[in-house]
Amino acid sequence: MRGLARREFCLVLLRRMADVRPDLVAAALPQLSADRAEARAAHRRWQALHHAPRAPRGLALRTAVLGPPESLEDRRFGDLDVQLRRWPLPLWPHLRWEVLSGPGGSVLHEQLCRAPGSPVPPAAAGGLRAWEHVLDDVVGLPGAVPVDPGVPTRWEVHLPGGVQASFVWGLLQRSDSAPAVSGAVVR
Repeated sequence: MRGLARREFCLVLLRRMADVRPDLVAAALPQLSADRAEARAAHRRWQALHHAPRAPRGLALRTAVLGPPESLEDRRFGDLDVQLRRWPLPLWPHLRWEVLSGPGGSVLHEQLCRAPGSPVPPAAAGGLRAWEHVLDDVVGLPGAVPVDPGVPTRWEVHLPGGVQASFVWGLLQRSDSAPAVSGAVVR
């Protein structure tokens, strides 16, 4: 795809992450030899592709930008045949971009996930690592409760002890203790 490839796709992902962790995004831009202007341009190009009448759609757009996937798995959920594709990205070598697609190449879900053989230690409620742990690492912890905030790129997981983990594109952005509610009566 002219103007967008894996490096630029990382810049597109960073655009949403900047809403939550501008500090980490600012530190990541030099790793991609990019600045904020180039990140904004990549995001504008990605959005333009989504609205262009002749641009590829769904899975075809992801493949045009990211190239052939590193891995492809056929899966079946009930009566639905789906495919799971994963691509490496230059900014996060221990992760993969994962796209779950349905019939006709429709994109059902996409997020960052753990790469095979990743050196990142397992997640623990008291030891979550921003930009290293992914959603699947944290939802498997004892007592974890996933919460959909209603924004396609975001997710939250509430953990025992009032810890709230916030994710963008499946990548942990931060984990905070929920503030105590004073004067509240729990019944």
